[in-house]
Amino acid sequence: MTAILFVCLGNICRSPLAEGVFRAQAEAAGVANRFIIDSAGCGGWHAGEQPDTRAIQTAARHGIDISGQRARQIQTDDFDRFDLILGLDRDNVRHLTAMRPDTARAKVALYLDEALGVAKNVPDPYYGGSSDFEAVYALCEKASTALLKQLLG
Repeated sequence: MTAILFVCLGNICRSPLAEGVFRAQAEAAGVANRFIIDSAGCGGWHAGEQPDTRAIQTAARHGIDISGQRARQIQTDDFDRFDLILGLDRDNVRHLTAMRPDTARAKVALYLDEALGVAKNVPDPYYGGSSDFEAVYALCEKASTALLKQLLG
């Protein structure tokens, strides 16, 4: 079983979409039982909250329900609970790398770099509109397809 944690700033926009898309793809492929899939934020401002309404609506337009997710802040023990911790932008990766214990088992990487070999951030749609959320969804869909294929070998 492979444990994957998607991390953005507040865990209400990008990482819930990444978690939801990857989970949906794993379920569609019949391999969801091979993964532990979660998301978290570098900050805890939104802990306990649902994803941003616009993220929920975007996922729903694509047949994915992320409304049951709840935001949480990444914890030090996550570095031993997960195999792969994927920051959705470089700032997230810097934060994760700085807090990662030396003895931790988790690999920390930039999401699109790990999945697609592209050292590019997933842009934060928080201050944008529905087209920005759709763009994030499209990136997550492409990256999840590649990541799932890569992890299944």
